Amino acid sequence: MIDSVAIVSGGMDSVTLLHYLIKVEKRAPAIITFGYGQKHDKEIEYAKAQAALLGCQEHLVLDLALLRPLFANSALVSLETAVPDIMDVLGDPQPPTYVPNRNMIFLALAVAYAETQGASDVFYGAQRHDIYGYWDTTPQFLERLNQVYTLNRKTQVTIQAPFIQYSKTDILRQGLELDVDYGLTWSCYEGHEAACGRCPTCAERIKAFAEVGTPDPLPYAA
Repeated sequence: MIDSVAIVSGGMDSVTLLHYLIKVEKRAPAIITFGYGQKHDKEIEYAKAQAALLGCQEHLVLDLALLRPLFANSALVSLETAVPDIMDVLGDPQPPTYVPNRNMIFLALAVAYAETQGASDVFYGAQRHDIYGYWDTTPQFLERLNQVYTLNRKTQVTIQAPFIQYSKTDILRQGLELDVDYGLTWSCYEGHEAACGRCPTCAERIKAFAEVGTPDPLPYAA
């Protein structure tokens, strides 16, 4: 019986979270994945692969391509704006990879899905390193959004982010303990055959694998 909803993009953080919920918390989550015109939409195939691997019966892949104009200035969506290298965004409080109000929108949809499923919890993979560039992954955002959802008069849904104080390295260590196949995840903001190795999320991933001392199974162009 479904007891929660997990937002799973196909990236390291959300995939590790899914394994954690099922293997450690013994949850039975429904999964929701969003296509919103992102350049790296190949991540969706990895989300599907992980759902199948874990035997998840409920996996809703929601096509939000109609929202692409709302996100048009983001480097993750815009065909005119290049995905920046990590060195170009160091110290930037809100880099061009930010997608306007994305988490608020995605979480609202996930909460609606949870209500429909009769589930009381929504999980998403916010983590500590995201906080420096994205306001919608902060503990303050999570706390205040949950305050809003207490207004629901009948079906109470709580949003949870178990990794919100974790670093990428912490998440990787957790995932390796849970036998997560990171060859079936995609982190790069580009959607090419091989990961670019230069964008902010590639840099975080490469650093995490280096700190743990484990080879990254993904191929890199650089």
